[in-house]
Amino acid sequence: MSEHNENVSRSDAAQWLAPGTQVADRARLPFESRARNALIELNARLLSLEEPADLSFAAAEIAAQTLGVSRAGYGTVDKAAETITIERDWNAPGILSLRGVLKFRDFGSYVEDLKRGDTVVFADAELDSRTGATASALKAISAQAVVNMPVSEQGGLVALFYLNHKDAREWTEDELRFIRDIASRTRSAVERRRAEHALRDLAMSLESKVQARTAELHASEARMRAVFETTYQVQGLLSPDGAVLDANQTAMRFIGGSLDDVIGLPFWDTPLFATTSGTPERIRAAIVAVRNGQDFRGEVVLDLPTGTRTFDLSIRASRDRQGTIVALVLQGVDITERRLIEEALRQSQKMEAVGQLTGGLAHDFNNLLMGITGSLEVLLIRLAQGRTDELERYVNVAKAAAKRASALTHRLLAFSRRQTLSPKRTDVNTLVSGMSELIRRTMGPGIVIEAVSAAGLWTTLIDPHQLENALLNLCINARDAMPDGGRLMIETGNTWLDERAAADRDLPAGQYVSLSVSDTGSGMLPEVVRCAFDPFFTTKPLGMGTGLGLSMVYGFVRQSGGQARIYSEPGKGTMVCLYLPRHAGDAELDDAPLPEPQMARAHDGETILVVDDEPAIRMLANEVLADLGYRVLEAGDGEAALKIIRSSARIDLLVSDVGLPGGMNGRQVAEAARVERPALKVLFITGYAENAVLSHGHLDVGMHVLTKPFALQTLADRVKTLMGGA
Repeated sequence: MSEHNENVSRSDAAQWLAPGTQVADRARLPFESRARNALIELNARLLSLEEPADLSFAAAEIAAQTLGVSRAGYGTVDKAAETITIERDWNAPGILSLRGVLKFRDFGSYVEDLKRGDTVVFADAELDSRTGATASALKAISAQAVVNMPVSEQGGLVALFYLNHKDAREWTEDELRFIRDIASRTRSAVERRRAEHALRDLAMSLESKVQARTAELHASEARMRAVFETTYQVQGLLSPDGAVLDANQTAMRFIGGSLDDVIGLPFWDTPLFATTSGTPERIRAAIVAVRNGQDFRGEVVLDLPTGTRTFDLSIRASRDRQGTIVALVLQGVDITERRLIEEALRQSQKMEAVGQLTGGLAHDFNNLLMGITGSLEVLLIRLAQGRTDELERYVNVAKAAAKRASALTHRLLAFSRRQTLSPKRTDVNTLVSGMSELIRRTMGPGIVIEAVSAAGLWTTLIDPHQLENALLNLCINARDAMPDGGRLMIETGNTWLDERAAADRDLPAGQYVSLSVSDTGSGMLPEVVRCAFDPFFTTKPLGMGTGLGLSMVYGFVRQSGGQARIYSEPGKGTMVCLYLPRHAGDAELDDAPLPEPQMARAHDGETILVVDDEPAIRMLANEVLADLGYRVLEAGDGEAALKIIRSSARIDLLVSDVGLPGGMNGRQVAEAARVERPALKVLFITGYAENAVLSHGHLDVGMHVLTKPFALQTLADRVKTLMGGA
């Protein structure tokens, strides 16, 4: 046997060559009988063989011997690469095997027919137009006559069953049907065996993995139990109704007992909560909420034998694939030390802020006091010299410095939420509209201004003048952030904050009016946003800002029960949004002008009681009021004022500072005076007014407020108005 004919067994060769053998007998039968017998034999061999390569070889062998050809084989096709891969083929004696990878284009253009799913048949390669140019290559591999039967799946060529003969040969229709049947059965059998092998390999792999995953699950369980027991966190497992199923040693240390003591107990009845009033009820309600689809996360303060401890506790439901709760998982962390550290950090930050505040105050007020004291010194020098022609100039310098000091004080009070406010029901849309012209002039021609006013905007209870100042301040900041021009947008809206949204803004849940100012300027870095509301913090060059603008806005809004938030991105702009509480009712009209005083000077005997702990203020008020013809009585504290009030002296008006020494403030003096003299008119003068002192901004009828510092002429005008009114 030829060394190249390794695929032909000795018995096969004998059957092929020897007369009277099975092959010779098969050749004498009519083709129909031979084909039927061949298919029967093929079915039997396909059932008995296991390897896909053996199946395809058996089919090739039966087909070749039935048809008496030189070679038959089965190969898989790569349609894109136009190649066929042959693992094994059957070859007659003296015929070489084609095992390996062949390129269809090396043997003609008939690959285009195969790719379309057409069977390629030619009796003589030299005479076929598709193979005429490559006939020599086909004859060299003993394939002058060829049948290529494509096997297609889902419209694509996947395999090829082929027969070759070394000489020219005609192929009948019966032979082609037989070859097609052989090809189809071979493809099905080969793929079925490959699938079976794949499933068997997968099953073996899974079995091996399961076995390995089991020497792993035990180890993992041990590791998890070790972590569960040694973690610093309180961890446990509860039944769906809240009974303790398991808990780690950390939990047991806090409980002060063993696991056997708490197994089966409702979680809220364990010793962990027993000594802390109100906590068991809260935990029980939390478990009910978790069973209803919520998660619980909150701080729990416990009175334990080791002292009061604070835990960050979470409870969540563990569910199966159907969504049924199978257990409740709890986790807690003792955050007592962390809370103490955070509190210490907050105190440190407060002290740092106080240091910045006092340093900034000292710098600014020293400058302002220098302008006032210096002007007064020059005034005395000029008076001593008898030069009175330029005195007004120095007076104006001192007044300007005092006015700036007054503005600085108001900003500080706004930041500390201690300024005296005059809240009114305000329509923010109307307020913005009224300021549009001023804002437009302030912004300049390079900035496009757009106002978007919400329809049906709610009213808010706020000091409209302070809100105007805040809005102007925000617009000026936006302008400074757009030196090359840009777009400014002022927008109002109605906002309903739910529990989560309100908590994010440190506000109670409810309805709010929003007022936002947006720009397309330089924007802020996150670290700048975090400090933007701090007093004296500024990114502007030295001398270009005090750093109190945004802190004043923030303090005013917070004092009014609202919130301010900054949203910014470097290079894209900034939005500052003010959230103001909604107030039921219509907006108030602008203040009606105060009635003109009915007299220029006091009537005979009209008396005013001035109460202030600062002698200079009492002296100045006395001078002004006496010039108007009023009799003035003075008191330095509440006790002295009450002695005068309870005397028989005539008093037509009480002018009192709010902050008084001696344990009685101005509000209390006024209320006591109203007991003795119910119709007494009151004018509070103050530079620092607690909301509680002024009853949260609400004054009784006949009570009025004048904020320090004020011009003496303002005091005179206010007193004349009050005394001249009904």
